[in-house]
Amino acid sequence: MNLKNIFTGVAFTAITFTSYAQYNQDALRFSRSQHGSTSRIKAIGNSSIAVGGDASAISNNPAGLGFFNSSEFSLSPELNFSTMSSDYFGSSEKSKKNTFNLSNASIVFNTKSRVPNGYDTQRGLLNVNFGISYTRTNNFFQNSSFAGTNKNSSIADYYAEIANTQGFTKANPLADWAFDHFLIDSVAVDNQNKPLYGGNVATQVKQLQDRINTGGQSEINFAAGSNISNKFYIGMGIGIATLRYNSETNFIENGDQFIDKSEYNHFFRTNQNTTGSGFNLKLGMIYKPVESVRIGANFTSPTYYTIEDQFSMDTETNYLDLKKNYTSSTGGPYSFDYNLRTPLKVGGGIAVFIQQHGFISADIEYVDYPGMKLEGYAGESQDNALIANLYQGAVNARVGGEAKLDNLYLRAGYNYQGNPEKGIGSPIHTVSGGLGYRMNNFFVDATFTSSSHNYSVFPYEFTQSKTAEGESVYSPEAKMKSKFNNAFLTVGFKF
Repeated sequence: MNLKNIFTGVAFTAITFTSYAQYNQDALRFSRSQHGSTSRIKAIGNSSIAVGGDASAISNNPAGLGFFNSSEFSLSPELNFSTMSSDYFGSSEKSKKNTFNLSNASIVFNTKSRVPNGYDTQRGLLNVNFGISYTRTNNFFQNSSFAGTNKNSSIADYYAEIANTQGFTKANPLADWAFDHFLIDSVAVDNQNKPLYGGNVATQVKQLQDRINTGGQSEINFAAGSNISNKFYIGMGIGIATLRYNSETNFIENGDQFIDKSEYNHFFRTNQNTTGSGFNLKLGMIYKPVESVRIGANFTSPTYYTIEDQFSMDTETNYLDLKKNYTSSTGGPYSFDYNLRTPLKVGGGIAVFIQQHGFISADIEYVDYPGMKLEGYAGESQDNALIANLYQGAVNARVGGEAKLDNLYLRAGYNYQGNPEKGIGSPIHTVSGGLGYRMNNFFVDATFTSSSHNYSVFPYEFTQSKTAEGESVYSPEAKMKSKFNNAFLTVGFKF
């Protein structure tokens, strides 16, 4: 559901479900996935397009499979620590969430040389290797909250705007509910003698919102990569993607209703459960102009998802002085299916190897966020127009390196994810570091990453700058800052 318009992204029956829902924010949420990778590649900032020889190639650049000279299995669990800070009308809140997940599980099958006996063993098709991996590409586990005193508007003003602009409809019963709860009433008429509605609430109100998100996105990838003359490496793969997103939101407002002269508590609760599956295609190449330099490129097609969304909501208003209580609910949850095409990704990279002492790598990637597309429901044209107007293509940049000290490896990296939103939000900055150890056919890698991101949440959003009474209003903004600290461990062996 639209993060900015949590109160407008609603659906109430199988027929009217999409009449007021806006899925553009969900399209963005499900499109900001990352290439799954092992701890080694996480440590170098995911700058792996030209590196090769790591199981991460299965889901990132399949050409890197051509560097394997033996088969390999690896397993990578992760610990996630998220901290959310908020500022809402000068009041600060903080919330935390810790989770454990499987980040990556991979197996690579190495084939024997393809060069016939008697021919040059360094020329022609030298091998075709295959890989299968499970990767976690997005993590939705997060708790967030904000609270403060709003001296400009009440959610009752928002309900009144709905009554004035849309009327009392089954597709969006919020205005009808607010009227039944005595939060809004007619205050004037327009030039056609049509009633205009305003809030029955004093301007200064205390507001709080809590949100609990769970779920994530993952892929199972099947890939093949080949080595041609130890110079040119090509690969391709297919990804089977799945997603699960659950969000529970509770908005609370406390204030004074001046018609009945009573203090009130108003609750607005929403629940969204989304699941989906899809597929994508990956292509890649790596070229070695000289032994110490590798130049790579990769292409990831859009992921074509089929998604099922279930949504329900309810409101409750308690008048403390009058000892009266009013409740309204959509029932449900109501289900709705739609299709999503995520943006394509294209990238390039270079890796410079310093003999046997290590390497430095750098990637750049373009993500075509305006190319997202929603299909399969009545409001798709409106949401696709919002995608075109609100989002922009983003450039991601990654750099990292590895130093070899006998059997010990030291790694560090930086990952910059460009901001796809126009005018709001910020890029995501991630720094990383890690250690690795190799002994015979066994290896273990440990990595720590830390990322930060700023964005805004609007608990409700006005489309008009004035109420029916002529008072100026603006959409209340909660300024959010997220910080994610993640620990990864990869254990594997060659066979």
